Amino acid sequence: MKSTLTKTADGSYTLYVPELDEHYHSIHGALQEAEHVFIKHGIELFKHQDRIQVLEMGLGTCLNAYLTCRWAQENQKSIFYCGVEAFPVESAVIAQCLDALGTVDNKERTFFSHLSYGECLALGSFELYPLHAPWNSLRNMEEFDLVYYDAFGPRAQAEMWTMEHFKIAYDALKSGGLLTTYCAKGQVKRDLKSVGFEVESRPGPPGKREMTLAWKR
Repeated sequence: MKSTLTKTADGSYTLYVPELDEHYHSIHGALQEAEHVFIKHGIELFKHQDRIQVLEMGLGTCLNAYLTCRWAQENQKSIFYCGVEAFPVESAVIAQCLDALGTVDNKERTFFSHLSYGECLALGSFELYPLHAPWNSLRNMEEFDLVYYDAFGPRAQAEMWTMEHFKIAYDALKSGGLLTTYCAKGQVKRDLKSVGFEVESRPGPPGKREMTLAWKR
């Protein structure tokens, strides 16, 4: 999919996809959204574990992966991170987005912008397995503590917000695992409940009233 680089309200960058009329992240602040939804209301909730296994739906510009890697270093945690991406972003574009954060060193920049899909890569205690595949190709993966559900919104990509796709996430999680997403639409929450999740609403990032947590009990 063709995309253009766009600056968001907090100074970080995201991508705009004309074909879908959709951005990869919130225009109110890509960095703030990622930190709020996937760090504060995601990985932080598993701080009691020494090793955490994360599955991301939509690796995109690697923003969520980078922030999780940084969190792992700061908190001395071991993380295995599988990022599933159907439409990989070009290396130069990922590098531009990371550079705009102002916190990424050369080693991190190279690590996240030169991905070898299908190979497990390591940066300290952070292991990244980038997978070039559609989400609905995943099967028999009940090993994750946490799912970052970061698809394009339901308006642009309704097929990614169905019970079929939520069931894949549910099956991939261990008991006690969590799916976290920026989306808070009523139908999405009802469908998450229908596949077995316990659903909670939380205050959203800038520009959004709410976000959603879904637990596998």
